[in-house]
Formats: sequence, C-alpha cells, structure tokens
Amino acid sequence: MFLTFLDELRAAGIPASLKEHLILLEALDAEVIDRTPEAFYYLARATYVKDEGLLDRFDQVFAKVFRGIATTYGTQAEDIPADWLQAVAEKFLTPEEMEQIKSLGSWDEIMETLKQRLAEQEGRHQGGNKWIGTGGTSPFGNSGYNPEGVRIGGEGKHGRALKVWDQRAFKNLDSTRELGTRNIKVALRRLRRFAREGAADELDIDGTIDGTARAGWLDIRMRPERRNAVKMLLFLDVGGSMDPWVRLCEELFSAATAEFKNLEFFYFHNCPYEGVWKDNSRRFAERTPLWDVLHKFGHDYKLVFVGDAAMSPYEITHPGGSVEHFNEEAGAVWMQRLTNTYPAAVWLNPVPDGQWGYSQSTRILRELMSDRMYPLTLAGLDDAMRELTRKR
Repeated sequence: MFLTFLDELRAAGIPASLKEHLILLEALDAEVIDRTPEAFYYLARATYVKDEGLLDRFDQVFAKVFRGIATTYGTQAEDIPADWLQAVAEKFLTPEEMEQIKSLGSWDEIMETLKQRLAEQEGRHQGGNKWIGTGGTSPFGNSGYNPEGVRIGGEGKHGRALKVWDQRAFKNLDSTRELGTRNIKVALRRLRRFAREGAADELDIDGTIDGTARAGWLDIRMRPERRNAVKMLLFLDVGGSMDPWVRLCEELFSAATAEFKNLEFFYFHNCPYEGVWKDNSRRFAERTPLWDVLHKFGHDYKLVFVGDAAMSPYEITHPGGSVEHFNEEAGAVWMQRLTNTYPAAVWLNPVPDGQWGYSQSTRILRELMSDRMYPLTLAGLDDAMRELTRKR
C-alpha cells in the first residue's frame, strides 16, 4: 500500500526508507489520526521529512501522487506555449506608447487617488486608463501597463508596481540542492576561522601518545572537534522578482549550510522591515521581530543579504512603502540598524552588476550598504568573502 508514494519520494531525493514506510502503515492501522486527507498529509510529512529544507519537495510529491498535479521536482519543465499564458485582457504596448503614459506623481498622490477610485468605482472595468481593472493603462489593477501604480491581484509583468494588493505564496529554498560546481563552496571557504569549542568528543591522538609515554600506561586524551567558528546571519529575499534566481540562490543556500555550522537564516521580501520569517508557507502567521534578531545574535555575526534589490524606491525610503503591509518605519531605517549592529555585512545581488545603474532602488541599497554590494558570481562571492574577512 502506498508504494508508489514511497517511490516518488525517493525519486524526488527525499531519503525515505522502508522502515519509515512501515511506521506510516502501523500508524494508520492504529488509527492515530482522523480519516481525512489533511490529517494523512501531516502524518506522512512527520514520518518521512527530517529536514525542513525538504518540505516544499514533499508537498510537490504529495500533490503529484494524491492530487494528480504534474511536477518536475526542480528540473527544467517543458516550455509552455506563450499564447497559453497570455492574459485575455492584457494590453500590449509599443515602447513609444509606453513613453506617452505618465505617472500620477508622488507616493502620496498615487495613494490618495487610489482611495478616491475605491470610493467612486461601482463595477468591474477592463482596458481603461482610470478605474481599477484589468488590461489598459490605469495605474490601478493588473495585466496592463503603467509606469508607476498599485497592482491589485494578478501577476507582475513589468516590475513597476510600487505596491501590491495581494497575498502571495512563496516557497522555501531547498537546502539539499546539488551544486553544478564546487566553486561556490570554495569561495565561501575564504570565510573560515577554525576553533575547538564544545564537548571533548574527539580522540586526541598526539595527546594520547604523549600522555601514555609520560605516564607509562594508556592515557587516553580527548578534545573538542575542530570547527569553523565563523557565525553567519543569512537574509534571503524571496518571491516576486527573485523567482528567476531561485536555483542560483538554492545552490548558495546549500553551500552555506554545508560550510557554516553556526548559520542562522531568515527570509524577507524586497527589503527587511520589522519582521522576518523562517517558513514561507507561514510567513504571515509566524514572524520573528527583527528587534529580536538584533538582540539575540551578537555583533560578531557576519551578515549576508541575498536579493536582486529591484523594487519601488518607496519600499526603502517611505513608511508604508512595503508592497505587502503598512510598515511604520521605512526600510532604510531597518537597513541602517542591521548594518550598525553587524559591521561585517555584504549584499549579494544575482542581477549582473552592469544593470544595477538602471535601478533606482539598487542604487539606494548600494549606498545604504556603503558600496558593499557584490554580484552573485564566483568572482563576486570571492570579493564578498574577502570583505567579511577584513571586518573582525
């Protein structure tokens, strides 16, 4: 029973053994859960998944086996014809037509106009230039074009929304992603400071030989294991414009978890604010206050941001500028607190550095980081690790 499920778990790279499979069957036979799909999902997940980095992969397998949803477990999916994905109401504009469409103005003007539209609008609109709707050139809605506005529902297409009115679901990064090359790990190894700390659980051969020779009888000496003592805080931007860089970030995440024993990671979206989180599926329900992070982890931690730095500049400079909630303090305030608390800090950007100058938000973040922004390439990683090594 459920042998197909077991085979699919193994095919997806989840180390599911026959023993665990039998435990699941025994639990079902003992009726330890209610006979509902949801209860079975949580029982199976607790039985098979021993690493939170595999939760997303387990969800894919479960959806494929029990819901018939096709998935590729992280491999390259087949190309989908573009006309299948094209929104019916989407309006296509030439570059010249885009230049003719003007922004409403400042942040305050845009938000005030949105309030007026919400109060006045009575029905659905499509293809217009004023009301909240789909297609068209209105600054409010989705599937159209405007140089600056509020996206309400739908999916981002031009990356120009200064705020998003939608609750989106992001996925956790997979810490077991196999690297295509070992060079990322080699670059991270520049950030090493070995020390022997903790319990003495390793045989000290030289000490044992010396002690035995001096005492005249077997004198076994133990010592703590030699570990990389560097402590790292890893802040990972996830969702939205970071979706094209998921595989690269998973490779970095996998290498970092292998190289640093003292590693703490948190997710954020676009810019850090008052709360960060560990699990993207529960990012609205289980957040860690950033003040707690600043107070819990000491100044000796190395701080590494990973993100494309592409967003509306208001998300950094203005209270309430976040695309997902009303932040009482601007993102720049939290960035300054983080960099002041952790002097050894760098920002890794997956976007090629030749394109940074075209993004106002990237220029702002680069300035907040005191120009310590590096491309997420092997050379950029090498330079970033050198920078962190200099800051003791």
